[in-house]
Amino acid sequence: MTHLPSRPMLSALATGTFVSLALCGNASAVELHKSADTTLNLNVNGVAGAFHSQKGYAQSETAKAEGRDWQEGFITYGIDLTHTLSPKAGSLYADVAWTSSGTWGQGDAAGFTTGDERHTHIEHLFAGWKSGELIPAFGTDGLDVSVGRQYIQIGDGFLIAGDALNFGEGVLGGDLDRGGAYYLAARQSFDNTAVIRLGGDQGWRGDLMWLKSDNPAQAKPEMAVGTFEHVTDDATLGATYIKVLDTDRDFAFLYPDREDTQVYSLYGHGNAGIKNLFLSGQYAWQEKGDDSDENAWYLEAGWTFDEVAGSPYISYRFSRYSDGYDPLLYGNGRALGTWFQGEVAANYAGPFSTNARIHQVTLSVTPSEQFNIGLLMYRFDTLNTDSGHLDGHEIDLYGSWTINDHWWVMPLLGRYDPDQSTSGGGSQLGDSSANYYTQLLVGFNF
Repeated sequence: MTHLPSRPMLSALATGTFVSLALCGNASAVELHKSADTTLNLNVNGVAGAFHSQKGYAQSETAKAEGRDWQEGFITYGIDLTHTLSPKAGSLYADVAWTSSGTWGQGDAAGFTTGDERHTHIEHLFAGWKSGELIPAFGTDGLDVSVGRQYIQIGDGFLIAGDALNFGEGVLGGDLDRGGAYYLAARQSFDNTAVIRLGGDQGWRGDLMWLKSDNPAQAKPEMAVGTFEHVTDDATLGATYIKVLDTDRDFAFLYPDREDTQVYSLYGHGNAGIKNLFLSGQYAWQEKGDDSDENAWYLEAGWTFDEVAGSPYISYRFSRYSDGYDPLLYGNGRALGTWFQGEVAANYAGPFSTNARIHQVTLSVTPSEQFNIGLLMYRFDTLNTDSGHLDGHEIDLYGSWTINDHWWVMPLLGRYDPDQSTSGGGSQLGDSSANYYTQLLVGFNF
């Protein structure tokens, strides 16, 4: 059976999603023109990766039991413009960019790509207006209206973090091909959007959105989204509503009950006024198109030892996804491992944020502003084993080095231990012995 996970968000250099990760470096651009009212910038960002997996996973018709070596890369290039009308009239902004991507070698460990993918397509094409001081009650730029092809994330990505599933030619004879760079998630923008943002960075704020996907692997959903939240220096509390208005009938068989799904979600995160504490949690309840009810939720707590050299950080998270839960378009909205839990599990082996109970422990240390070392540990349990048995353990060790404002490097070593191979209902082909997985990513901003 072909599983269809959403994608991780490591291509932060192109989208700004991962501004919290030291590995992403500082956002930068080449200033082409600047006057008192107008700024025009050139943006060029890219990521390249080399990957090796000792095992293959039965997620596509091209998956193989033996190990695979492959390479992925993308480059995004374009310009952005801002023009101030006046303090009372606000400002206009626009962005246009293209992405060229590809996968080389043998294709990824799950067979979603074959190594033959190459594609160039427009990635951003949007424009907007910010209100400036026009509406004092909303604060500076308290009304922001935009339309077009752009990246959208809700909260930390538990429900929506762009349209970032990038299959290649390995699934359904290539009908879902989006140009490769599966792991790097080269393409993340929604095909069309209309967004109204109300409120500033503090206090009460909200969003009204219409999002349209052109991604066949997601059945090209059209969605209405509303958020309402209260933001302070210590905490954010909020609620989200999502309605899937439509899916493409040619690909609806991939998610037969996605159309008409409604999602109600409550969330919160912050430090509760305690400097070194981090708390986060979310509950999502789904009324699906087939009249079934599903849910997913998590609780997380972490602590930073800021008086110890390297400011070590430790956290624990428990997450649970009911066996019919639709994970929608989730992604790594905060850091590596946010909602792609396990580099092997979340990308190739499963579980893919449904029918699972997951324990995660995170350890990290930051010896310098440029360098960070982290350890991610997971336990996966399948709730309903009638259709599979994706229990297992994973541990991922990574380092991130920000070389300068333009370049970063990230090596990673993972060990994935499934409880079962395909013969016992799992997804790992051949046997259930440990898979040692390696990857090296290099990225740049200009």
